[in-house]
Amino acid sequence: MKNILKEVLEESKKYTEEGNVASYIPELKKANRDDVGICIIDRYNNIYTEGNYSTKFTIQSISKVIVLAMALMDNDWSYVFSKVGMEPSGDPFNSIMKLETNDTKRPNNPMINAGAIVTTSLIKGDSAEEKEARMLNFFRKLAKNDSLQINYDVYKSEKLTGDRNRAMAYLLKNDGFITGDVEEVLDLYFKQCSIEVDTVDLARIGINLASYGVDIETGERLIRKDISRMVKTFMVTCGMYDASGEFAIRTGIPAKSGVGGGIVASVPNTMGIGVYGPALDKKGNSVAGIKILEDLSNRLELNIF
Repeated sequence: MKNILKEVLEESKKYTEEGNVASYIPELKKANRDDVGICIIDRYNNIYTEGNYSTKFTIQSISKVIVLAMALMDNDWSYVFSKVGMEPSGDPFNSIMKLETNDTKRPNNPMINAGAIVTTSLIKGDSAEEKEARMLNFFRKLAKNDSLQINYDVYKSEKLTGDRNRAMAYLLKNDGFITGDVEEVLDLYFKQCSIEVDTVDLARIGINLASYGVDIETGERLIRKDISRMVKTFMVTCGMYDASGEFAIRTGIPAKSGVGGGIVASVPNTMGIGVYGPALDKKGNSVAGIKILEDLSNRLELNIF
């Protein structure tokens, strides 16, 4: 496996020149475009790493997977999906258009920004502080890393430049999809996106989803089986933004990307994969990360279809 990772990573590096580091959040511009890292954790808890696997970056939209699981644990699934849809949008992750043009005005799915803001609003707690603590603790549990923290420089940068998300949230509030204080919901959303991780954290989250919510080391159930199935299904249909269809055809692995450069992938009953490469394509996905996952899928026959 070590040799395979070396070859795959080396092959992926040439593609970093085709992408650019995210710049619409000023703090993200500080990433090194040429960084590429990978971690695999298999069902026997073997850990394989290569490249810039320990480089820290913010989780960004990968957080949508975890918060969706949390919202489904906190609420009846029929209530959650009365607030957010189940279908791919075919639009960019930050599109606002269908909030006005859809007959229901409901966000298409929980993996686009509008839908993710809704699922964040569904986290239970008697105060903003309690919701934040519950959210952060759940992330730590899934990653098996009690040191996970919010990167407050990125959080502040997102909050200062998040006018598009703010516009979405107020539309959602106006149409009844968000209740409560909009700024409080947005604050928690910006914080969840700003949690700092590395590829090992992502691979651990991936294997916990691959094992249908059961910790492979302790046997503890972290997520209900039906919820882990739902989450992985959304990863297949919507996890790579409006490139999800092509990614599913080429790679066939449930995955979720983030504009921080990370991708988490979860091969059912087999392995979790975390990759990092901050050079993004025009749709917001890691260029090198996609190449790594496609190559691994072909070499190791990971396609689930």
